[in-house]
Amino acid sequence: MSEEKHYQIGELAGILEMSPRTIRYYEEVGLLNSIKRVEGAKRIYTDQDLRRLRFIKRLKLLGLTLVEMKELEDIYRIHKTNRKVLPKLLELLDRRIKEIDERVNSLKKLKAEIMSYKQKIEEKLNEGVKNYG
Repeated sequence: MSEEKHYQIGELAGILEMSPRTIRYYEEVGLLNSIKRVEGAKRIYTDQDLRRLRFIKRLKLLGLTLVEMKELEDIYRIHKTNRKVLPKLLELLDRRIKEIDERVNSLKKLKAEIMSYKQKIEEKLNEGVKNYG
């Protein structure tokens, strides 16, 4: 088995297309807690940290909040298994899907209102052309 690779924060940030400040923030809020330090108290990151940050990035893309991600992390810390985390993640994703559906419906209604209002304005403009033409 090969030895795990270590990364400095700038290198990790480059791989993930994420700022070092964001990585440090995730560490501060408890989403990334396996950080090791070497001489001079420099942070070093492992492949496990890389995978973890990719997962966080994915969850963020899917619309989960930092609070929700922290909740998942807390569940994992207690149970030390994804078997307890995954049902909660499914629940959060279902909630996100419902929110998206509600937003889509709201946007469809807004689009219909805009189109109706636009039609009324066009009719008024056409009436004005007829009256003055």
